[in-house]
Amino acid sequence: GKTFIPPFDDPKVMEGQGTIGLEILNQTEEELDYIFVPIGGGGLASGLGSYIKAVSPNTKIIGVEPGGAPCMKTAIDNGGVVELEEIDKFVDGAAVKKAGALTYEVCRQVLDDIVIVPEGAVCTTIIQMYNKSAIVVEPAGALATAALSFYADKIRGKKVACIVSGSNNDITRMEEIREKSLLYEGLKHYFIVTFPQKSGAILSFIQNVIGSNADLVHIQYIKKTNKNFGPALIGIELASREDFEPFIKRMDESGFAYKYINENNQLFEILI
Repeated sequence: GKTFIPPFDDPKVMEGQGTIGLEILNQTEEELDYIFVPIGGGGLASGLGSYIKAVSPNTKIIGVEPGGAPCMKTAIDNGGVVELEEIDKFVDGAAVKKAGALTYEVCRQVLDDIVIVPEGAVCTTIIQMYNKSAIVVEPAGALATAALSFYADKIRGKKVACIVSGSNNDITRMEEIREKSLLYEGLKHYFIVTFPQKSGAILSFIQNVIGSNADLVHIQYIKKTNKNFGPALIGIELASREDFEPFIKRMDESGFAYKYINENNQLFEILI
């Protein structure tokens, strides 16, 4: 006998979320050029977009979806609501398989663009917002701000607002968030390295390959294949993205046999 409140696909829910647009305009003295809004099922984007376009028609509304669940972008590209076969649930507050039927009709009229943001970029933004501004956000809450780097050329010198919707971040996820950020930024790399089974092999690897611009952050022997050699899973963290090519050059010159697994999705998922 309880009343079910839809998460997004309902006129009243859309209207209620649209009041965020009222709050934004009440806090800004001049007209905004852009508003970036996260999209899950589209309730917030459709409600806010409807209000903003009615009272500030020159303001561009940019929807933002996670790369693993772009349900609204898919719907608009296909001319109708489509259910995604699979989604990445990491950005859980916006990981929706199917956009709302009502929200789709509104979003296709009020959104000026939709930006798809990789989960790794969201993780980098979560860390930056905490370190630089002491703002704690969950992945969905960082979506809009994460989109700014993908829109940098268009928003330079403009007045921009981002909707930060959600601070329900589980502290136990921070290690996963940091890992995804490092991988996205090109700072964390994994290899399977075959070491000779003799004293000093790993020390030689650290001294001659790791160098001063990298840290050995993970090492785990996978299994001993024979008495002479054994493969190990190696994780390294670089100081900058530019350090990767010199590292690979040192690997090639060292004589150690290795396999780079960051780009091998199946192997990466199994081992990492």
